[in-house]
Amino acid sequence: MADAPRARRLAERIQQIVARMLDTRIKDPRLGFVTVTDVRVTGDLQNATVFYTVLGSDEERAASAAALASAKGLIRSEVGKQTGIRLTPTLEFVPDAVPETAASLEDALREAAARDAEVAALAARASYAGEADPYRRPGEEDEDLGDEDERVDDGELEDALGDAVDAPGDEPAAGR
Repeated sequence: MADAPRARRLAERIQQIVARMLDTRIKDPRLGFVTVTDVRVTGDLQNATVFYTVLGSDEERAASAAALASAKGLIRSEVGKQTGIRLTPTLEFVPDAVPETAASLEDALREAAARDAEVAALAARASYAGEADPYRRPGEEDEDLGDEDERVDDGELEDALGDAVDAPGDEPAAGR
């Protein structure tokens, strides 16, 4: 069983070989603008999955897939020659889902930006339910309490409360 770094190095080398082959040696007219995005090799180095994208319509993607399938043997033999490993891995070409995923992410980001703009427009028209700043700051005058002479100091408050508790006719109940 091969170690992971060796499989990674082989995958990178296969990616380079396949990209060069598609660019220079494969002359199939069905082959469109193909980009090799990734290659993954199994741990035993027996199978390689080549991920690719094709710029164009669905018909061009299908034609490129057919061209890759017909050129698979030639590409595999060239991979075997250039890598120099004892057993050449089998190649499987898989269309990469990156463009579709990127398009769906862009749509989601566009929708989120539109919703953010809508919320910002609502926030710009909004007004406060109460005061803009409901918190008291130290050193600010309290407008609700009025003049200084209307304020009750602590001594007067205790006297008033004491008088209300000690009012005549209120005898403390025994046992309380």
